[in-house]
Amino acid sequence: MKLGYNVATTKENATLQQELELCEKHGYDFIEIQMDKLPEYLQEHSLEDMKQFFDTHQIKPLSLNALQFFNNRNEADYKVVLDTFKEWLEIAEYLGAQYIVAVPLVTEEKILKADIHKSCVNVLKQLALMAAEYDIKLALEFLGAPYATVNTFNQAHAIIEEINDPNVGIVLDFFHFHAMGSRLDDLKNGDIDNIFLLHINDVDDYPIGILTDEDRCFPGLGVIDIPGILSTLKDMAFQGEYISIELFRPEYYQMPAEDVIKKSKETMIESVQPYFTL
Repeated sequence: MKLGYNVATTKENATLQQELELCEKHGYDFIEIQMDKLPEYLQEHSLEDMKQFFDTHQIKPLSLNALQFFNNRNEADYKVVLDTFKEWLEIAEYLGAQYIVAVPLVTEEKILKADIHKSCVNVLKQLALMAAEYDIKLALEFLGAPYATVNTFNQAHAIIEEINDPNVGIVLDFFHFHAMGSRLDDLKNGDIDNIFLLHINDVDDYPIGILTDEDRCFPGLGVIDIPGILSTLKDMAFQGEYISIELFRPEYYQMPAEDVIKKSKETMIESVQPYFTL
């Protein structure tokens, strides 16, 4: 399994260029690019510069993160989603990224689950048709938050099952899996081929339903059943190649970026190596 780094982990204490250089220095295989960091990068660099970096270094781009709030939108908002996705497809193809991650709508509006399911299926099918022209895969990341319209593994899996497209799958983020009470039995009953990407992290011991991204911590320092998730994936013969660390912890933003990137890799290896070859 190859190790990746999601730049959300040093979102506030390193530039994208610094993250590229530090992840290369510390031997990561892949990087996941948060697209809200791209405008700052482009103030002093170009996409050509980034492509040249990837072409001349070991580290490669894995995904662009994240196409936000794609489902249950009005016509004007949906057009923005499609236009943004088209732009990202061109960037992903140019850089050589294999995936674009999409996250569901977060809203306090009450929407029936059937309407959420229908919208997600319809929109993701449309996005998949667009992505097929670029040979890019689409990964749905359910969000472990009460107001997220897709917030459990089972709900995301049902959407992917109905779409039934080998180029559309799930991001299994350990925090999101834990945060709204998804269970190992849910994972065991799913289709392992529907899981494209893994995001590893841990979390402080707060009750289910009130956890936020800021509660994430380095693997092994919290209460997520990381051994249970990884051993289940191993028992199910998970064939995915990629696992990335993704943290949003404010105190980590106060640390030197290199320290965070180094410790991220160390804790990933400690967690993953008992179950998968690195």
